[in-house]
Amino acid sequence: MEEAQRRALRRGRPRLVAELRVAPLWEPLAERGLFTRTMLEELQSAGSRGDQARQLIIDLETRGKQAFPIFLSILRDTGQGGLADMLMEECQALPAVPALPDLRPVELELPGGKSNRSEYFRAKSSTGVAAGIPSPWGICEVYQLKANPCGYCLVLNNVTFSRDSKLSTRNGSDVDCEKLEKIFKAFSFNVLTQRDLKTQEMVVELQKLAWQDHSALDCCVVVILSHGCQISHSQFPGAIYGTDGNLIPVEKIVNYFNGSNCPSLRGKPKLFFIQACGGAQRDRGFVVNCDAPGEEASGSPLEADANPFQTPEANADQPDAVACLPTPSDILVSYSTFPGYVSWREESRGSWYVETLVNVLQQCAHAEDLQSMLVKVTDAVAAKGTCKQSPTCFSSLRKKFFFICQ
Repeated sequence: MEEAQRRALRRGRPRLVAELRVAPLWEPLAERGLFTRTMLEELQSAGSRGDQARQLIIDLETRGKQAFPIFLSILRDTGQGGLADMLMEECQALPAVPALPDLRPVELELPGGKSNRSEYFRAKSSTGVAAGIPSPWGICEVYQLKANPCGYCLVLNNVTFSRDSKLSTRNGSDVDCEKLEKIFKAFSFNVLTQRDLKTQEMVVELQKLAWQDHSALDCCVVVILSHGCQISHSQFPGAIYGTDGNLIPVEKIVNYFNGSNCPSLRGKPKLFFIQACGGAQRDRGFVVNCDAPGEEASGSPLEADANPFQTPEANADQPDAVACLPTPSDILVSYSTFPGYVSWREESRGSWYVETLVNVLQQCAHAEDLQSMLVKVTDAVAAKGTCKQSPTCFSSLRKKFFFICQ
């Protein structure tokens, strides 16, 4: 949906909430393919007529490029042409949004042909300007990424689970995996992918990577695509299922790479991206008066990567004792959802989180640091669909992190 159309819906929302007759809309909305029957049932359960109208207008922004004209057509077909005319007037009255300038920074060529964004931003910090953009932080340390490859990227992709695990096949996860492999290769990482690992096999692969000599490398990335659940924890929330249905806590995964267990990564950024549910809670969200544009979401059936809250048994993987661990540093863990909540995935497009993450990285990595981009990911995913999801991030990074774009 075009930005002018989104803003027209928002400006017209008070009148639509007050006047819109929603009952005649349900059937044509389904017939014209704007919403699935399941989505319409969710909308109808939103409460009063006004609540249903408000949620319909909010969700309409996520329904694709043709949603606005189709909605206007349905309004006229159901005798509500006055509201359609009002929306058209709002759309035509709004000024066009000016195109953004090219924000691609000038890259400095270093010996060996590698460009170093760190040196570029340092050089510009004295004047407070980088690539024509006022610097909001002044002098700021940036992680150095000079090595080629700059580090390893391990992708653990669990799709098919054993019958005894009672966990469903994660259709669409291979779509996520292919996107992530491509983007991290473009960021000069040596990508290693493993599929359908039991819990102990995951431990072996993680330990193997942690025991590598990273002295000549500048970074390390771990991506995990699997089912997950909420679990008691002392540091990083959540746990990941192996294909055998056994769990490994996220904090145990992270601590394989901390300064105590992986000395060759001391002082270097260690990034973890986790597509898995943080629990079984489903979030319907709440209504706010906000001008932030929503992202489009398809009408494909949704699947969750969730299992209910688990308390580990005595023989299960346990978190490392807090007293025995150094304070984690230079670590970032990006979760696909907030702890305790469901993470959504579609068979044809993959997960909301990975699809959005890859899109933001492709569009913004040449000019923005990682944590700024993750804010964009959270905002975009939070705007999707009737069922809500909010990616979150735990970070002890001490500097800004910029990917090196090839």
